[in-house]
This record gives sequence, structure tokens and C-alpha cells, in this order.
Amino acid sequence: MSQPDESLTRLDTGHSHNSTFIRDGRVILDIGRYVPYFITVVHNKLARGSSAIYLERFGIGIVDWRVMASLVLEPGASASRICQLIELDKGAASRALTKLDELGYLEHEAAEHDTRRKTWTLNARGLALYDAVLDLALEREERLINGIDSEDLAVFIRVMKQMIGNLQDMG
Repeated sequence: MSQPDESLTRLDTGHSHNSTFIRDGRVILDIGRYVPYFITVVHNKLARGSSAIYLERFGIGIVDWRVMASLVLEPGASASRICQLIELDKGAASRALTKLDELGYLEHEAAEHDTRRKTWTLNARGLALYDAVLDLALEREERLINGIDSEDLAVFIRVMKQMIGNLQDMG
């Protein structure tokens, strides 16, 4: 990521955070100060790395892992509830549930009023896989936050929660 020359003119946008500058009369996005850029880079690198490792070691990807984690959080969740819990689209949740079911990690019950609607739970085999992946996920989290002061991390988490709340208002 190249940094713009600090001598360039910053555009006064009237916002509390300025992520643009002017060069040759054009407003330029400064990705080195643009918050969505950093969130995207961290997410993409973390998700790609995790998915590759989880696939190699356990035969599941990051979406499958997130679905499993949601089922530990709320056993007996429906696909739509899983989507709410982990901000996942319905197609991805359905594919992950199908894969995990075919691999023998899930149990499900059909709703009495609509047999197409199912609630899902990890079985003993699924819980054992969850535990194994969790160990690796926590190790990766520790490596990710290595060197970050605990107070800074608490501020970061508070800020991320605020951003998530702000997203609810943005639509």
C-alpha cells in the first residue's frame, strides 16, 4: 500500500475522519486512512488463511466452521437463525449445513408444521470436530492480536461493536 505524500492537500469533508486528499484537483481516496479498507484486508487475509488450514486439516472451510460455532452457541438453530447469528447469507448457510450433514457432523429435526424447516444440532462427532478446530482458531486469534495491549484491544472491540451498530442504521 503506497502512502500519499503528506504535503498533498487533505480535503476538508466536514467529517471527523478524513480519508481523502486532493491531487491535481481530483479527490483521491487514501486507503491508508480509509477504515473499510483495513477491515476488508484483515477479514480477507484471516478468512483465506483460516479456510485453507481448516480445509487441509479438518476437511471444512471457514463458512462451515462459522456454522458449527453458531450451533454450539445455539443448539437447535434453524438455517435462518444461523444466518442472523453470524451474518451469513441463506445460500451459504444451506450449503454449509448440507456439507456438514453429509459429513456426519449434524443432527436435525423437521418442524411439525413444515417438514422443510429443520433445526440443527452438532452431534458428538461434530462437537469433537468443533473442539479441535476451536483450539486452532484460538491459536490463530492469539497470533493475530500478538503485541496488542489489552486496553487497546478492549477499545478496538468496543469500536467494532459501535461500527456494527452503525451498520444496522445504514441498511
